[in-house]
Amino acid sequence: MIRIADLSMPLAYSGAELRRAAAKKLRLDENKLKSVSLVKKSVDARKKNDVKFIVTVDVQINGHEERVLSRLRDSKIRTAPDRTYTMPKYGTLRQRPVVIGFGPAGMFAGLLLARAGLCPIIAERGDAVEERQKAVQNFWKNRVLNTESNVQFGEGGAGTFSDGKLNTGTKDERIFFVLQTLVEHGAPEEILFDAKPHVGTDKLPQTVRAIREEIKSLGGEVRFNTKMTDLLVKDGAVTGVRLERNGHAETVETEHVILAVGHSARDTFRMLYEKNCIPMEPKPFSVGARIEHRAETINRAQYGAFAGDPHLGAADYKLNVHLENGRGVYTFCMCPGGYVVGAASEENSVVTNGMSEFARDGENSNAALLVGITPEDFGDAHPLAGIAFQRKIEQAAFLAADQTYSAPCQRVEDFLQNRPTTAFGDVTPTFQPGVVPGDIRTALPDFITESMAAGIQKMGRYLQGFDGPDALLTAPETRSSSPVRILRGETRECPTVRGLFPCGEGAGYAGGITSAAVDGLRCAEEVLRQSAEQ
Repeated sequence: MIRIADLSMPLAYSGAELRRAAAKKLRLDENKLKSVSLVKKSVDARKKNDVKFIVTVDVQINGHEERVLSRLRDSKIRTAPDRTYTMPKYGTLRQRPVVIGFGPAGMFAGLLLARAGLCPIIAERGDAVEERQKAVQNFWKNRVLNTESNVQFGEGGAGTFSDGKLNTGTKDERIFFVLQTLVEHGAPEEILFDAKPHVGTDKLPQTVRAIREEIKSLGGEVRFNTKMTDLLVKDGAVTGVRLERNGHAETVETEHVILAVGHSARDTFRMLYEKNCIPMEPKPFSVGARIEHRAETINRAQYGAFAGDPHLGAADYKLNVHLENGRGVYTFCMCPGGYVVGAASEENSVVTNGMSEFARDGENSNAALLVGITPEDFGDAHPLAGIAFQRKIEQAAFLAADQTYSAPCQRVEDFLQNRPTTAFGDVTPTFQPGVVPGDIRTALPDFITESMAAGIQKMGRYLQGFDGPDALLTAPETRSSSPVRILRGETRECPTVRGLFPCGEGAGYAGGITSAAVDGLRCAEEVLRQSAEQ
């Protein structure tokens, strides 16, 4: 197979046109090409009067590939790499492994363990996705919060109620296996080649449900509404876990625990800290608000005259500025044509997040506007000080917005002028359960809002309309990543507790669906290697 990178194609290109372009690049007749398959497709919008796609393809030819490659001597043309995922060698275990959490990390760890015949027991404190959707809708529509099953807790993890972004900053070879697995279980095939792949919150539930069913078919167990209340340790090694479901407690003996609890499992972090044998430290994270614009504003800024072209869909952006005060301000988890939603997991708290369906056809687009903070900002060196920092902000937002789980919301112009908002303009807030116009400074520390204000003005120079007067800020965004890191060694095993594998976002080792899934695979691979040694 030959890979051709960076082919320039018009927005409305056909399969036949792509085939011709590949043949031309290889200097071959089209009839020499057996197949042409997309590997990557991205939008090139640097010239607003000439927006186009840049694609990478794998081509199978009739003839000797080596001869073609040696004749061309083109850095954009090379032998296609093998993207086949190979499981490590594995054996059996004396006791079934336990996975705590069924977000992306726990899901892929459990799937790999199940495919190896190790019959994992997976404990998830929240509901199965079908019931979880009902609980989330009840919160958004009726303001009734289920603290055990919500946007943060439940099958699929926090990413189930998001844009379902699958891009990652890592180049790990396991990424393609993750994408392939998602497609095999119902995700759109486009994620295999889209440069910025996403599944959408409307398609993720069926995908995670299908993965769950495969795990069960292979002998694994997925126990919902089941929380780990204790980790049992003896002589520096895991001996079991204490699980609780509907008030009934059970001890499960095991020598291997993959801890994939997610970034909002605050009570679990507290329990682990109090055991005095698991090393933990506070971790830098980010805090801010959701910034919301009309989708057409972002489309026009990014695509110019091509805005609205059906081949492009809603435009995205990614902005990052460094301020004179030494802080970084950036956008994160941008949701084109999406919605801002309530993501609280504790009573009397307000948390915001962004969400898009696969079509991304909502009236507005939003993103997290975040300020980087470090443990020095927490006011305490305690490993759990970041959690206290988050909680203080979330509770202040609850008080600032009528104590009904509405969120404080402010026009950008009012925010920059340091005055409360009393009425909205061209941008209608999408936040569910609802918003209260006012001043987000009542919820966020001054050093964060001052940095946000400076960041918005700088970003407006790079993206036209970003600092528009009627854009909205809905606060607070506090759960972008975990405020805690549970330390582990090179093999991903806890250095002080054998058999414990801190994993994914909650443990401080991932930053999204794909990277969490990859980390889950790597932790499961280490369990498989240990099984081969028994």
